[in-house]
Amino acid sequence: MELSDLLKNAERVVICGIGNDVRGDDAFGVIVAERLKELVKNPNVLILNCGEVPESYTGKIVEFKPDLVVFVDAVDFGGEHGELVIADPEGTLGDAVSTHSLPLRVLVGYLKSRTNAKFLLIGCQPKVLGLFQAPSEVIIEKAEALAGSLAELLNGM
Repeated sequence: MELSDLLKNAERVVICGIGNDVRGDDAFGVIVAERLKELVKNPNVLILNCGEVPESYTGKIVEFKPDLVVFVDAVDFGGEHGELVIADPEGTLGDAVSTHSLPLRVLVGYLKSRTNAKFLLIGCQPKVLGLFQAPSEVIIEKAEALAGSLAELLNGM
């Protein structure tokens, strides 16, 4: 699936960066969200750095009335280090490696009951996950590239 396909027919989009910025590559979603906050200037896009607690942002997500919610997270799906995958967050693609306590599929189920949005997960295969480790160069490069591509699409909506 192409990134442009993600935004087809979406008028209001929420991007949720998930992760822990002191656990190496688990910072992927947080890095993407923070970069998007600098790059995206579209009032129909809400960018949230959810850290380890995306469930704490359900009120903001529901209130924004999105057509599409995109979660960005480090996901161990057995891919190559830094490989990206686009998936259904309710699926069984692999496990989000973030230390957030509520499984993403449960969060999506809750949000589906309160919005008419579609949901997607952009996952990146991590390698370095130790406490107080910096994200690997590969992950930083992938996060920057994804943020740039998403920003171009989101600003053009």
